[in-house]
Amino acid sequence: MSRNVRRFACTPDDVFAALGDGWLYPTWVVGASRMREVDEHWPQPGGRLHHSFGVWPALINDTTLSLEWNPPHQMVMRARGWPLGEAQVTIDVRAIGDEHCMVRIQEQAVRGPTRLLPRFMRDLLLHARNAETITRLAFVAEGRRANGEAS
Repeated sequence: MSRNVRRFACTPDDVFAALGDGWLYPTWVVGASRMREVDEHWPQPGGRLHHSFGVWPALINDTTLSLEWNPPHQMVMRARGWPLGEAQVTIDVRAIGDEHCMVRIQEQAVRGPTRLLPRFMRDLLLHARNAETITRLAFVAEGRRANGEAS
């Protein structure tokens, strides 16, 4: 399982405001390139994001399912990216004082060909990808806060 941790200059509520806006998903998720639809009950459990990943003309349409939504502490998603497979992604957020928080993203391949890679190789690839993903999420959450759009 890959784990990435970063300190954000915003509150947990700011992070969850960004996570709750499904239309922002391709802004912070590395590999996601566009949104096609956001279920009306996203981010509640059972809600889906309909997105594409890849680069045109090799775009693949798929979905991400919300499994748990517990703001301002945790979100769990099942991200699909076939033909590569599916991953379970857990985002944990912990307040640090009044203006900062610690965010951890954990990702684990759960179905598909990616699971055939040796674990150390999978974790290395996921860790590199999620280092950029958590950086992008910080930019979105902190930027929304700076512009008065969150909380």
